[in-house]
Amino acid sequence: MLTGKQKRHLRALAHHLNPIFQVGKGGVNDNLIKQVDETLELRELIKVSILNNCGEDKNEVAKAIAEGSGAEVVQIIGSTIVLYKESQEHKTIELPK
Repeated sequence: MLTGKQKRHLRALAHHLNPIFQVGKGGVNDNLIKQVDETLELRELIKVSILNNCGEDKNEVAKAIAEGSGAEVVQIIGSTIVLYKESQEHKTIELPK
């Protein structure tokens, strides 16, 4: 579980990132979760964009992706989700205590 201070730090790092994945009318599926998990292992911090034609609620989408990939939801702002997962082999982000 991330503390408020850690989330603030991650939000600052994510500010300049562009969304890598888009969730559309297909919603969240196993393939998307697998790709998000692999990308999080390499980058640790990513953004996911939710398109207008996605029929699911953005909070449900964030929860499904986070649970499926083992990530933490850092922020949901507008139609963009920021996800963080500590990498096992490619650790680059140092979280404040």
